[in-house]
Amino acid sequence: MPEKREIEISIGKARFGVRLNETKTAAQLLASLPRQGEGDFWGDEIYFDIGVELAEESPKAEVEVGDVAYWRPGTALCLFYGKTPASTSEKPRAASPVTVVGKLVGDPSRLKSLKDLRRIEVARRGGDFARKPERAG
Repeated sequence: MPEKREIEISIGKARFGVRLNETKTAAQLLASLPRQGEGDFWGDEIYFDIGVELAEESPKAEVEVGDVAYWRPGTALCLFYGKTPASTSEKPRAASPVTVVGKLVGDPSRLKSLKDLRRIEVARRGGDFARKPERAG
């Protein structure tokens, strides 16, 4: 049976599913879970340090709304839900090239309502953080 390639990102009480793609970077991310960090906003992007250096694969700066990507310079996971300060069109644009590792399940605009990014947790979908999450930093 193939490995389930879905993760869940918890930001406060909000939960977001992510379908991972078939990249090696996504597989490395999955193997490193659970992780925990503190996030920040950059336009309509949430990013947070996951404290793990992963491979880069076909990095690109312009992404799609709903993309979840790994940003190697900051060892960060990025959630794109709209334009960023670097955008030159309606599409999100990362500060520097990122590796897309998956796609948010459902409506990415739900991220717009979030205000408190002090506790972000990432785990395998259906996981309950029974294993203590690694804290970035």
